[in-house]
Amino acid sequence: MNTLHPKIAEVLTQTFKVPAEDIRPDSTMDSLEMDSLAVAEFAVIIKEHLGVDADADKLYKDATLAEISAFIGGAAMSGSR
Repeated sequence: MNTLHPKIAEVLTQTFKVPAEDIRPDSTMDSLEMDSLAVAEFAVIIKEHLGVDADADKLYKDATLAEISAFIGGAAMSGSR
């Protein structure tokens, strides 16, 4: 995963109480038991903290954390803020 992994892991552990050992690059929001409301809240937090508009539709439940991290990183680099 890229350099966003620590920030994503921090949000998942502190806000959503996901055990740190469950946060792996191949984990999905679904495997972390994040329902659609939690995914939407996660997207809002990412926007607030990283300035990236990562709406919940783009953070679909089947995406891995590696894919989500790559999407957010790509959006940040392209200026999709």
